[in-house]
Amino acid sequence: MAEIKLATEARTEFGKGAARRIRRANQVPGVVYGHGAEPVHITLPGHDLLLALRTANVLIGLEIDGKDALVIPKGVQRNPLRGDIEHVDLLTVKRGEKVDVEIAVHVEGALAPGSNLLEYVMNTLRVQAEATNIPESVTVSVQGMDAGQSVFAKDIPLPTGSVLVDDPEAVVLSVVTAQAEPSDEDGVGEEA
Repeated sequence: MAEIKLATEARTEFGKGAARRIRRANQVPGVVYGHGAEPVHITLPGHDLLLALRTANVLIGLEIDGKDALVIPKGVQRNPLRGDIEHVDLLTVKRGEKVDVEIAVHVEGALAPGSNLLEYVMNTLRVQAEATNIPESVTVSVQGMDAGQSVFAKDIPLPTGSVLVDDPEAVVLSVVTAQAEPSDEDGVGEEA
């Protein structure tokens, strides 16, 4: 995974008013924390941050007060109406350090013929991986699976260097039979 560089500025103003002024200037307030250090309040360029966050578990390089920091996003607050980023929490990581992250589960293949449906019990898996080598997703084959069959977390092949954090016995995907719509002949929907 490539590292994305973002320009930052340390923040000295706090509170709603200061945050609103930062957002009006097309920037995003954020906090960098981790490794026992004091949290550092920063301002990030809004558009560049939005583009960076399109990649899950992106590795971001920051320069804060002349010091380089390597971070991953841990919390992103968005405006519920407009969808723009209002605040971001960033976790400091070191090269070679293992971090716990969630990665997306993708499927490939076709289910067995019939009225089968694939149910996603979990859309993501929590794994531990090196901070500079975080996988974006895992792919699971559901080719030929029939109703009643499931894929467990332990059955999903993980990328090299990744270790499963979730319960290995957790059901990730399950194949179920489609429910038939009740007809008027069944007496459902009749008025009394």
